[in-house]
Amino acid sequence: MKKLEEYVKSIPDFPEKGIIFRDVTSVLQDAEGLHLAIDTMEDMIKDLEYDVVAGPESRGFIFGTPIAYNNRKPFVLIRKQGKLPRETVSISYDLEYGQSVIEMHKDSIKPGQRVLIVDDLIATGGTTEAMIKLIESLGGQVVGIVVLMELAGLCGRERIKGYRLESAICYPGK
Repeated sequence: MKKLEEYVKSIPDFPEKGIIFRDVTSVLQDAEGLHLAIDTMEDMIKDLEYDVVAGPESRGFIFGTPIAYNNRKPFVLIRKQGKLPRETVSISYDLEYGQSVIEMHKDSIKPGQRVLIVDDLIATGGTTEAMIKLIESLGGQVVGIVVLMELAGLCGRERIKGYRLESAICYPGK
């Protein structure tokens, strides 16, 4: 049986010279790779007590929804600005080259609910930090974060100190 890392294709010099792009689509395109990714992520948080799973657009949806489904938990969408139809709360945050805004429905998290964040990747931690702030603004408590891949060289873990972060694959470089 292949290791999870073997399903990830690494593309050198994309999107620019010196960067190694870790392609999650190669995991999704292989039935065994997808099963292994979901099973591995679930195994990493099997001892965690949570009420709700939240994930960001779009790959957080892909990995978060099956985890929520398998554990009979609701799934909360975190989307780019302007994509949700009801009343929302939003947060602006810095990206490497600019800013972005994410939002959630105002009624998606109830005060006191324990929330698990699921995503495909943590790099610098900016998006993860914004999600935490957004969930906590609604009274939710982030009890854990699980990602498929961590780019440890970009120090995202440092940005979210104090929160449990599990990564199925950890790449040491950028």
